[in-house]
Order: sequence, then structure tokens, then C-alpha cells
Amino acid sequence: MLSAIDVAQDSICLETYTYTADALGERFRSALIRARQRGVGVRVLIDALGSFGLSQSFWEPLRVVGGQVRQFNPLSLNRIGIRNHRKLLVCDERIAFVGGYNISQEYDGDGITCGWCDVGLKIEGALASELAASFDEMFGRADFRHKRFIRLRKSSANKMVLAPHEQLLLSGPGGLGQNPIKTALRQDLAKASDVQIAVAYFLPSWRFRRQLMRVVQSGGRVQLLLAGKSDVAVSQLAAQSLYRRFLKEGVEIHEYEPQILHAKLFIIDDIVYVGSANLDQRSLNINYELMIRFENKEIAKEARGVFGTYLTHSRTIDLEYWRRERTIWRRIKQHWAYFLLVRIDPYVAQIQWRSLPD
Repeated sequence: MLSAIDVAQDSICLETYTYTADALGERFRSALIRARQRGVGVRVLIDALGSFGLSQSFWEPLRVVGGQVRQFNPLSLNRIGIRNHRKLLVCDERIAFVGGYNISQEYDGDGITCGWCDVGLKIEGALASELAASFDEMFGRADFRHKRFIRLRKSSANKMVLAPHEQLLLSGPGGLGQNPIKTALRQDLAKASDVQIAVAYFLPSWRFRRQLMRVVQSGGRVQLLLAGKSDVAVSQLAAQSLYRRFLKEGVEIHEYEPQILHAKLFIIDDIVYVGSANLDQRSLNINYELMIRFENKEIAKEARGVFGTYLTHSRTIDLEYWRRERTIWRRIKQHWAYFLLVRIDPYVAQIQWRSLPD
């Protein structure tokens, strides 16, 4: 990403949920300033909550040379729950990077000996220009004051963009029943026989749970790679409340152990999804997210190699082990975590969404 910024000639669009004023954040800022000084248009979009600790003065050196920086959905109690969770860098509308990476020091490592474990993609070609257009839409609506932004079906809020060999899936709140990520996943899982999912936060709806179990019941395989260490303890507890049922149905569960798992990688037969969305209620119903769906045997083979590497650093959870580990107190915490994330969080976000002016 830094190399792409250094050779950009025309435009740079950087969008992220978390941006931290640490050594890595300063390296990116310096690269953006250098690009602007050689005449490149530079725009940065960060989420106001995800980058809460970042002071406005941090961006002053970039603004002084003509760069533009905006916060998505500036903090307000009546809309704080609706966030932009996308991660995107587009240079010259030709090269793009997507994935789970934020701009923060904890992502600087190999995911094994140091740094969080995550997945990203470098993309070249027509899809990069579509990603740039998506950035334009989000950047132009950063103040997030009106629902009509989301209601525009031609906006980037809920949209599928078809490219020659892949699909760009864009989602956001306000599009119940028309979420492209959920729609595509449901269609692919309905005919799946071999599913591998590596995800940081796992709390799928009952419909998705039934689909995963039916793959196994039909003689297929489902492997879940989830966080053994998590930066969001309540999310990990909520996910663990589902383990027993999955294990009884024959779904494999593995927990990644060396570092915090932050990846979002879904492999369904010869189809691969990579991007910013987790398989949980917030990603699929509340946040702004982006995923890229590839239907390509070679990419699927490469993705399964990545998944296999993760498995070598993971602990397998079996039903007998889980029964021993799951104390009464732990069950109580898991059920409360599930209730908070499945019932309370979406309910509050829905109220906040309805309170926005038209």
C-alpha cells in the first residue's frame, strides 16, 4: 500500500475504520503528504468512532498541502451505532487494496510471531475504478445527516457491481432484504459442498446457521476458523455460545491461537469472498461494508492454501472438550453476550436509523 501511494500520479483515496497516530499511521501520513506535494489529489475518509482517539491536529500537515480529510458520521449519541467499517485504498483508479486491515501498528507483522492475523487483496483493472466511485459516494456523504443517501438504490450503500471475473458487493443499513453480501452468501451456501470460513467476529443469523449445518448433513464439509484471542471479548463470548450446536451437527471449529484473528475470508467450493465484512449481525445488517466475490478455481486454491496455513496454528475444538470447558458461569456470560449483540445492538441501531431526518 505504501509503495502504491509513493508511485501514484493522479489520485489517492484512502478509507478505513481505524486510523491510529502511531509509527505506522505516521508513515502513511508522510507518504500521503509526499504524494500531495508532487500534485496528486489526496482524500482520506476515516470512521469517527473507529478513529475516536485520533486528534484533528494529526491531519493538519496533510491539509496544509491541500489534502482532504473527512470523518464519516461525526459522533452524535442519536446515530453513534451506525458505522463505516470499510477498508479501501485506490491509487489512480487503477490499483486498489481491500481487506480487513486498518491503519494501525497492531497490523504490522506476520500474524504469527507478531501483529494481528488478517487478509488483504491487491486488485488491478476495471474493478479499481468501481471502488474509486464507491469511495466518492461515501466521501461525499461523510456527514451522514439524511436517510435519503441510503434510499438511493443507485448509490454505493447497497449495490452489486459486476466485473469480468468478480463481483463487488457493497452494503449498508436501510436495505433490509436487499443486502448484496447476504444475498450472494445465501445463494452460494445453498449449493455448497466444501466451506471454509476464517472470520474475526462470528454471529450468523439462524438462516445462515441452518445453511452451514445443511452442508454437513448433505455429506459436505464446513470448517470454521474463529478467534482464540479477540480484541472484542463480548463478540468472542457470543460466538462461543453457538459452538455446541455446530459441533453436534459435525461442523469443524478451530480457534486461531498465535495472535488476534482479524481476517475475513470465506471459501465456498470455488468461490472466494474477501473484504471488510464479518459473519455477524453488525456487518450484515448495520455497518457499511464491502466484499469482493471471486468465482475462480485458481484463486480458491490459493485461498485454501492460506486457510490451511492458519489451521496449522490453530486449536481444534471438539464436543467433549467443549463440554468440559464450558462452566455454568461461562455459559451465563456467553448467553448475555449473545443477547447483547443479537437483540440489543441491532435494536438500538434501528432506533437511531429511524431518528435520522429524511
